[in-house]
Amino acid sequence: MPLSISKIKQIYLIFCIGILFASCDDNKDIDVSNIPVDVKIERFDRDFDAMSRKPMPQQAYLLQQKYGNFYADYVQQILEVGNVQDTSYFNLLRQIFAAQAYKDLKHDIDAVFPGNMEKQNEELTDAFRRIKYYYPEKKLPKVYAYFSGFKAQTSIGDGYFAIGLDLFLGADSRFYPALRETFPFYLSRRFTPDYIAPRVVEGIAREDMFPENDPDKTLLSKMVYAGKILYFMDKVLPNAADSVKIGYTNKQLDWCKAMESNIWAYFLEENLLYETDYQRLQTYLNEAPFTPGLGEHNDSAPKLGIWTGWQIVRKYMAEHTDVTLQQLMEERDAQKILNEAKYRPK
Repeated sequence: MPLSISKIKQIYLIFCIGILFASCDDNKDIDVSNIPVDVKIERFDRDFDAMSRKPMPQQAYLLQQKYGNFYADYVQQILEVGNVQDTSYFNLLRQIFAAQAYKDLKHDIDAVFPGNMEKQNEELTDAFRRIKYYYPEKKLPKVYAYFSGFKAQTSIGDGYFAIGLDLFLGADSRFYPALRETFPFYLSRRFTPDYIAPRVVEGIAREDMFPENDPDKTLLSKMVYAGKILYFMDKVLPNAADSVKIGYTNKQLDWCKAMESNIWAYFLEENLLYETDYQRLQTYLNEAPFTPGLGEHNDSAPKLGIWTGWQIVRKYMAEHTDVTLQQLMEERDAQKILNEAKYRPK
């Protein structure tokens, strides 16, 4: 369903995805080379910057023609400088372009992304072709690049998916230390170009193709839902590193492997699977430097509910080789998936 301007979804740093095992070889064996999809990330950031040098009314018209609803969404929902129907917002744009902060940010974005993002184009082309392989009727969005003033890594709207390049500049970007309160290091260390394709695929899966069912309130239902998203990503991003998919360090991933049986035992002993208390659930679903109550010296990995949900779904699919990806994504019975997965880590 198309998203109206009033319902534009800004995806604030969604990293709740993960994986333990290497992607299945059958993903790589799928031949998608003949599927007629070619992604070219449109550099809205460069076209927008042209407004600083060209007559604004003319350039604004060209941007609206080229980018459709995204231009209005960007001006009104991301920059929040006014309504595109009232050209008084041009004055605020002139102030933005004149500011040193804008010039510094543009300089660094051009340095990190000097070309047409060929690597990301290739990664997203392969991923989008795989989505089409499994979902031939799926209408895929156009992909735009912009910068948000450190508000949102990605935005999704009517027919588009946009990437906030200012939050993919690299872990050592000079801007991020000043943003530690909003983006602590355990988040900003992942603000690198390698994370662009996984964030786009995850955003499309979560926000467009498979939105979460609101009545599903238990930890188990949320674990299995996240596990299905992860498994979907496993299928369409078979070459992405596990650490990038989940946002773990290698040390955190190794910890999960070594502690898998202990993690599962903890969920069972603490009666967490059917817990519905929102605050308690966030301990096992949200971003954090570690998970309290597990591990020694704060060495545990975060969002262990997400990680465990993926293992359950992968085990379920291993036990049911006749179940298709489409059937998995349509299955809403988390208890059935858990029971039939026979998930008993040792």
